[in-house]
Amino acid sequence: MAKNLFVAGLSYDTTSDGLNKHFAEMGTVTSAQVIMDKYTNQSKGFGFVEMSTDEEARAAMDKLNNSTLDGRTIIVKEARPKPDYGSNPGGGQDNFRGRDHKSSRRRY
Repeated sequence: MAKNLFVAGLSYDTTSDGLNKHFAEMGTVTSAQVIMDKYTNQSKGFGFVEMSTDEEARAAMDKLNNSTLDGRTIIVKEARPKPDYGSNPGGGQDNFRGRDHKSSRRRY
């Protein structure tokens, strides 16, 4: 089963291809993606790498965590699942948690 890894501390110059090559030393990389800002098209400084097996993923975490890629020290951790916000991604009622509800009312 494939294991997804979170990679932080990436240089803004690191590409998905460069990330793939760095992790390929540890085994088969199923996918590698540097996350880009949708407005500026600049790297956000983190990405995800999917290794083909759990053993390869563990080896990559052990060996590549605190390694240097494109002049930056990277952090490699097991990726956590994306939170499920259900059918209301804005949060609905939770948007007002901790705020004074009176300030959110319309004033005519």
